[in-house]
Order: sequence, then structure tokens, then C-alpha cells
Amino acid sequence: MIDQQMSLRGGAARLPVRPRTGRLLVLAAVFVCAACGLVYELELVALASYLIGDSVTQASVVLSVMVFAMGIGSLLAKRLRCRAAVGFGLIEAALALIGGSSALVLYASFAWLGDSQYALVGFSLAIGVLIGAEIPLLMTLIQRVDRQDAGGAVADLFAADYVGALVGGLAFPFLLLPMLGQLTGALFTGAVNAAAGGALVLWVFRRDLSPRSRWLLVLANVSVIAVLATATVLVDDFERAARRAVYGDQVRVAVQTGVQEVVVTGTDRDSLGLYLDGRLRVSARDEYRYHEALVHPAMNGPRARVLILGGGDGLAAREVLRYEDVRAVTVVELDPAVTRLARTDPALSELNGHAFRDPRLTLVGADAFPWLRADHGRYDVVISDLPDPGITASTKLYSAEFYGLIGEALAPDGRLVVHAGPLGARPQTFWTVEASVRAGGLATRPYRVTGRYAGFAASPDRGGGEDRGREDWGFLLAAAGRAPQAALAAGGPEPRSLRGRELREGARAAAEARLPGLLPSTLIHPRYWEDA
Repeated sequence: MIDQQMSLRGGAARLPVRPRTGRLLVLAAVFVCAACGLVYELELVALASYLIGDSVTQASVVLSVMVFAMGIGSLLAKRLRCRAAVGFGLIEAALALIGGSSALVLYASFAWLGDSQYALVGFSLAIGVLIGAEIPLLMTLIQRVDRQDAGGAVADLFAADYVGALVGGLAFPFLLLPMLGQLTGALFTGAVNAAAGGALVLWVFRRDLSPRSRWLLVLANVSVIAVLATATVLVDDFERAARRAVYGDQVRVAVQTGVQEVVVTGTDRDSLGLYLDGRLRVSARDEYRYHEALVHPAMNGPRARVLILGGGDGLAAREVLRYEDVRAVTVVELDPAVTRLARTDPALSELNGHAFRDPRLTLVGADAFPWLRADHGRYDVVISDLPDPGITASTKLYSAEFYGLIGEALAPDGRLVVHAGPLGARPQTFWTVEASVRAGGLATRPYRVTGRYAGFAASPDRGGGEDRGREDWGFLLAAAGRAPQAALAAGGPEPRSLRGRELREGARAAAEARLPGLLPSTLIHPRYWEDA
């Protein structure tokens, strides 16, 4: 066979272009393939963080498995060096198909099977093996194009590979996700990957291919691109079906913002559900339990100026604006899509009492952490209605530094209230947040109320929907330098306080807690639980 004989003899490839041009074309293919490979990695990490949660763990799993698999791929590629051109072409076709369809399969396994962890590991392993096999084969090809020394060839290949990885890493968050979304972005990347790998082999190295190898590569690449193109056409229907499987049949709004996926379910105010990245943020049936317990205990005392961190749905603001002596409310929300829905969606705006129409309310679109660094005056009440502390991406908003900034923004008699996660389900998370508030210079009083668990979306046949159990919401009331005992004596709901043994046992458990992604300053000082 022609390609095998030429490689075994070590002769130069019979190129349709000059060697210098051929070398540049090989490096261009390396650049494109490296960019696509990194997009596959980032796609797996992003989707796994969304579907499974805990981005630190998911990133560690994906990257460690991929690096391990790349080593296996490099070893396996030695068997293909005698047929480097056709081997590289087939590997790129397989990588394009597997990498391009990975997001679809992961989402499908979560929506219909309820678990995507095994699929994540499988795709990480397969993609890593194929990526690892690229460089040895490309090394063989570039030396056949231009008989430079091995050191120079390796330097050129890795330079193109690293620059391609840089471009792919930047293109993923700034171009692919905003313009195409996760699923279509992965399919598009796979098509580009197949086109680049197929074009290099079928054009630059076509004279070294036997007729059988040439037709095999043509068929493989055309088939892969056809499959990816068909999936792209059907991706909207797939997403709708998957969302129905996850959220039920009443999905009304589904928006992928630059921050998260926002889904609204229900046909009216009474059945409304708001999901952020798959987690139930608002359930109209009992959201009042959460928001009344969050807001009213902290409102006992001076309350002319109130700061709400998060709360873009307007529901915490609704409770604050019930007080006529509140003069100014500032809502700091990172995602403008959430506040836009809260203003314009009929059911959600009715549920929040059209809070954003109140002239006392000022909306700020910003990340709460850097926003607090600037001096915006002092607030009588600060309400932290932020994403769940168990989500790694939000852990900076539960750090001692963050609460130190809030302490500086509090008036002398000001109060802070923090949603610290479910105490019953995740006591270590709750008590680690409590320790962080203390480390920020504030005295705390923990309390909790019960309600329907605002956790991850699940289909009714997996125990989700209305049949889900009830859990508790845990809160922390805090003030600068003193225990805010009197604040909990106000009207409104009567949250269940934690005293005595519960408080001490929770503090002891927190002394050994370490949450992924939390800053070191959020760890509990050994003396902490002596005060419990």
C-alpha cells in the first residue's frame, strides 16, 4: 500500500505544494485541532458543572482523566505511525464526532436517565485518548513534509498547539457560548474539527494515500459532518424535549444568558417556577415562607436604607417595600436577564408585586463583591439573597472578605441576614458560612424555617415535581460586634431558633468542614465553637 510503503521508507511526502507551504498547512491544522480540543474540554467542564454541580470537582475529574487518557493515546499512536496520514484523518473524524456530540449525550443522559457522571468520565477518557494520539502522528507528518531536525519540529508543533489552545479557550466563553450556546457550539466545533483534519490529509497528503484509504477518509468525514449538521438542525427540538423531561411540560421561558440558564415554568402566578442553571430558585407555592423568613427578622430596627445583594426576582424587594418607612432600596443583581424577566414576565411581576416599579427601588447590574468595595454609604439592613452556598461558583460571596465588606457598609445599628443553605441537608455548608460571617467581624444568630426544597430540578418519575420532600432553609442574622438577639423578636414568621446542643454540634462539625472552592479565610478558627 502506497502510504504505508512511503512511511516505512522514511521518504518525503509527495506534496501538491512546496514543502514550506505544506509545513505551514500542517501547523495550521495543529492550531485548529488544538483549539477544538480545548473547546471540548471546556464544554465538558461547563456542562458537568451545570448538570452535576460543584465545578471544582467536575473540572478536576475532566482534566485529570483527560491528561491520563492523552498519555494512553500517545502510546497507542505508535502503532499508527507507519500510516500516519490515514491514521490522523480517522482520528480527527472520530474526535469530531465524539467531541461534537458530547454535550448532547451528556444532557440527554441527565434529562432521561437522571445521571451524567458516567457519561462525563467516558467522554473525558475517549476525547483524551484521541487528542493524545494527534501529536505523535503530526510529528511524523511534519517531518515528511519538511525534513527539519526533531527538536525544531517539536518546537513548531507545540507552539501551534499552545496558541490554538489559547484561541479555543477564549473563543468558548466569548464567542461560542453567547452566539451558539453549549449544544450548538459543540456541534459546530466538531464540524470545524472534521473539516480541518480531513482537508489536511485529503489535499496535502492525497498522493500518499491509496485509493481505498482515500475513499475511507472521504466517507468518514462526510458522514461525521452530515451527522453533526443533522443534529444542529434538530438541536432546538432536542432541547425542548430535554427541558420537558427535566422541568415538566409547562416550560414557558428558557434563556441562556451570559451568566446562567434561566427557565420559567408554570402558566400563572400560582404555578410559577423559576430555575437558574437547573436549580429551583422560586416556587410560587411556598416562596413566601423563604422570603418572609429572610427579610422580616432583619427589618426590626432602623430600616430607612436597605441593600439587597442578589434577589433579581424582586421577591425579597417585595417584602422590604411593605414597610412604609423604608426610603431607599438598592438591589445589586449580576444577571440582567433575571431582573428583565422580573419586570416583564406577567406571572413573575405579579408575584413580586411589581416591586421594580416602586420609585424607592434602585437596580444595579453588578457583581456584588467588587461593587461593595466602592463606598456607597451606610445601610441599615443588608439582605444577602444570593445563589446557594453549595454552588462553587458563588463561594466568594460567602467568604470572610465578603462579609468584612458588608460590615463596612452597615450602619452602626445595621443588621445583615444571609441565606446559608439547608441546615438539615448540608450542615457543614451552613456552619462554614456562619463561621465566615463571624470571621468578617459580625456576631450571628442562626435560625431556620421549613418549606419545599429549592434544590435541583428533577422529573416526577425520578421523585421530583410535587412529590418531592420538604427541607429547611437556614439563615443567619448578624450585626457588628453584638449578638442580634432582639431582632428576632419582631413580628412576621417565627423561625425556629437553634440553641444549646444543636448549635454546639453544628459548630464542631463545621470546625472540620472544608468546602470546595472556599477561600482559606472561610475555614473555622479552632476557638470558634467555644462561643457556641
